[in-house]
Amino acid sequence: MQNNKIEDIVFTGFNKQVIALNRYTGVKIWSWKSPKGSGYPAVILDGDRLVVSVSGYTYCLEPTTGAVVWENELKGFGTGISCVVSVRGGSSGGAAAQQSADAANAAAASGANA
Repeated sequence: MQNNKIEDIVFTGFNKQVIALNRYTGVKIWSWKSPKGSGYPAVILDGDRLVVSVSGYTYCLEPTTGAVVWENELKGFGTGISCVVSVRGGSSGGAAAQQSADAANAAAASGANA
């Protein structure tokens, strides 16, 4: 197994998945799929931990391997598009993902009504 450094990895997320790519070559290093929730994952690299929230189900992954460090369902708080923030930064795109989904649903509904 190749020894990857955090600074050599970029992360992308969609369809309740996170994929780690080599930032120089684009080669996939690992992928992970949330066992719960659906849709857009909010992702933040918080130092030596990758925090992912999918519809409110929150996971901490080891960023060089994708191994789950911990998980928290945040029971009682509901579900939906998440935003994850730490002193090191925040996730973005949740609002844009929601707007895109709303627009697609509206377009589909207007097409069904035509």
